[in-house]
Amino acid sequence: MPDLHGFGGQLALGLWMTVRLALSALGIGLVLGLAGAAAMSAPVAPLRWVARAYTTIIRGIPELLVVLLIYFGASVALMAIARPFGYTDYIELSPFIAGSVALGLTFGGYASEVFRGAFQAVPPGQSEAAQALGMGRAAIFFRIVLPQGWRLALPGLGNLFLVLMKDTALVSVIGLEELMRKAQFAVGATKEPFTFYLAAAVIYLGLTIVSMGTLAWLERRANRGMPGVRAS
Repeated sequence: MPDLHGFGGQLALGLWMTVRLALSALGIGLVLGLAGAAAMSAPVAPLRWVARAYTTIIRGIPELLVVLLIYFGASVALMAIARPFGYTDYIELSPFIAGSVALGLTFGGYASEVFRGAFQAVPPGQSEAAQALGMGRAAIFFRIVLPQGWRLALPGLGNLFLVLMKDTALVSVIGLEELMRKAQFAVGATKEPFTFYLAAAVIYLGLTIVSMGTLAWLERRANRGMPGVRAS
């Protein structure tokens, strides 16, 4: 075992922060992804335009820039809102909240396309049959389209989550003490970059293996009862 010079506990705290950040961003991204996919399939043209603009912008900007724009831009926006009420102190957004929102926006932009493709793969005849039985659009979506689309979207969403988990390292640039930031502190104190960056790499690899196992389990559950379908 490499000598971590007493920084093992700090790396564990960084790991916990990384997991919290990834799960928070995942929750935001799933909501945005579902909303974006629903908007792109909506009969109202302005909703489709907004959804396509969102996915185009998000997929065209590097994740690091999204993190910086949310962190600094939110402070500017909050100050502009508070100033008319006489509040002049500088308002700084929490790095955790900014990172969660930024990574959630990025995840949601890609997840929108994954969900859209999955929903389109659901046979339209099922929705038509449900409509003939008197079900409304919302009921058809939540009871017919979403359960089947979730199964089809799960592999793609799993890949996006693996990317998201590694993108949490980008939030270290705005001061969040996640795993990468803790490793940088350790390197600065010990002057042993190889040891601590290798330790961080091993931890990220461990997170990936655990996540892949969880995703495989979710796929098996989602594919239960489906003839000829096997989860990887």
